[in-house]
Amino acid sequence: MTTEDAQFTVGQTTFCQGENVTHALFRIEPGIPCRDAREQSSELMGYVRELTIIGLTEDRPMMIWAAHYLSAMAKALMDDAELGMAQ
Repeated sequence: MTTEDAQFTVGQTTFCQGENVTHALFRIEPGIPCRDAREQSSELMGYVRELTIIGLTEDRPMMIWAAHYLSAMAKALMDDAELGMAQ
């Protein structure tokens, strides 16, 4: 695949948390190759899975919260990659 054929993130997706969702904690940067963004999202979801299992089996709620935040980050990456691929 050449650079001209590659698809890139658009930088429109934000991650907001808490009651006041008008202030984004972060935004996906534009120009990340969508393939890389999707691979990173998959990596994060692997960590989410592990943290969830630890949190549930060892009664460690902080691990569940960590998984919650990581899954939101992974979703933002995936959503922005999808926007880039749709262009």
